[in-house]
Amino acid sequence: MQTEFDTIKEGEINRAILVGLNAKRLSIGETVTEASMAELEALLETAGGTCVGTMVQNRETPDPGSFIGEGKALELKELVGTLGADLVIFDNALSPTQVRVLTEMIGVQVMDRAGLILDIFAKRAQTKEGRLQVELAQYKYILPRLTGMWGHLVRQTAAGGKSPIGTRGPGETQLESDRRHIRRKINKLEEDLREVRRVRAVQRERREKNEVPVVAIVGYTNAGKSTLLNLLTDAGIPANNRLFDTLDTTTRTLEITDTLTVLLSDTVGFIHKLPHHLVEAFKATLEELSYADLLLHVIDASREDWQDQAQVVDKLIRELGAEQTPCISVFNKCDLCADEILPHGENIVCISAKTGDGVDELLKAIGRRLDNGVRKITLHIPYDKGGVLDQLYREAKVEQVEYSDTIEVVAHCTPKVLGQVRAYAWPPLAKEKEDWED
Repeated sequence: MQTEFDTIKEGEINRAILVGLNAKRLSIGETVTEASMAELEALLETAGGTCVGTMVQNRETPDPGSFIGEGKALELKELVGTLGADLVIFDNALSPTQVRVLTEMIGVQVMDRAGLILDIFAKRAQTKEGRLQVELAQYKYILPRLTGMWGHLVRQTAAGGKSPIGTRGPGETQLESDRRHIRRKINKLEEDLREVRRVRAVQRERREKNEVPVVAIVGYTNAGKSTLLNLLTDAGIPANNRLFDTLDTTTRTLEITDTLTVLLSDTVGFIHKLPHHLVEAFKATLEELSYADLLLHVIDASREDWQDQAQVVDKLIRELGAEQTPCISVFNKCDLCADEILPHGENIVCISAKTGDGVDELLKAIGRRLDNGVRKITLHIPYDKGGVLDQLYREAKVEQVEYSDTIEVVAHCTPKVLGQVRAYAWPPLAKEKEDWED
């Protein structure tokens, strides 16, 4: 079955006209802006197409059928013929009916921003989990649009109707058959992703048992998340200047101090008007944000609209239930900023992931937020107190053990464990003051 996801073809350059509607009845997030149209063109280039023209329509409210109005649709048809375009992409979300009507009126394939983003995700997903998530999002997107996709086919009808001779009779239509097939696929994909979530839950329990903090990198697409992960951990992730360059989550170990090691995870970038089905499908991955101990919100400080992009990310973080997770705002690409005064304040760090400037400050900020009081100490344990060593193996991180006149142990201890074994510390630890003491 051919779908609109076959429109942006590998190895072929589609010539597309980009269209947007600015209507008073649309919300601020739904209406078209100069920035959103520029972003749509960047998405098209990411998908392998080229923009040959743009059109923006201003009207009070969207037309229920043709969205931009019949007159404007006919004008768009002429523009398609003049410019030799083979694809029309709307910055706004279109209903299945509007896609069908516009495709029939204009004579070339019509898709919206959500369909374009899904096309990009389908090409970029590399891991099995990523492909499952994208496929689920695509099928949920396709299901209500099947009528338009099969409009050119002859259908069987039980009552006869206007079907040609020889096609009348009992039996389900091709449309109904496809709907049943897609629903079965959706159920199977959802079942597979539930298994992914189960495995992630087991892995999360293991991390919590080992007390390894998780730091998740989030941010708008192309803000520099992968470049930052590469700088901190030598992850070797391709970091190109294009949208949605990273879709599959990558996790690496990062040593902050000699007593603090964390797991640092890169996540898929967010964007304006991110398709709802895509957010739902990627929850198997994105739910990790709500279980992270700290978020690094990477913001492209070189962009004039960085505040708008940051608000998009903050909104999606809330939707994913991670708004209570501690967060550090990491303003990246500060080497490209024209302003002399950079963002500053508590839980704000300015860096350049490309040059490495500010990274030491970022590591210190992470250490401050995740400091759990663990200290590295040396203990001299008498042989008749061997149970203390067993306790250290259970409740602390034992780095080194040597046997001489006593059992000499180097260990990383939490405040609770330290209070229980401080009598064996060498050199002796100073007595901690009580709250009421000066």
